[in-house]
Amino acid sequence: MKKSITELTNIVRSKNSGPYELTLDMMFKTRKIYEYFRDQKVIHEELICDLYKITPDKIINIVCFDPADAIKVTIARPICSGDLGETDVYGAQQHAPLLQIHVDLPEEILA
Repeated sequence: MKKSITELTNIVRSKNSGPYELTLDMMFKTRKIYEYFRDQKVIHEELICDLYKITPDKIINIVCFDPADAIKVTIARPICSGDLGETDVYGAQQHAPLLQIHVDLPEEILA
């Protein structure tokens, strides 16, 4: 069954992790959903590059954080926080591309 990331998570957010980096967080509703994303590597380098229109060298890391049922992605900011032309000093609006993620999940994962 195809589901959007917003149906599968409690939180999808972005924030600065310093003036030169952004962290994207996805915190999943259930352990089963998180484990599916983790084990199937649903969130991977190519997907992040496609969504954010960046090259792989701009991805700092993709981390599965089991204690929080979360996946964290850190990328280089295209413009340093607070620089001329930068429009989101806190990085709080940069999660929007993640909202395009839709995943076809087996029924037993959703049960």
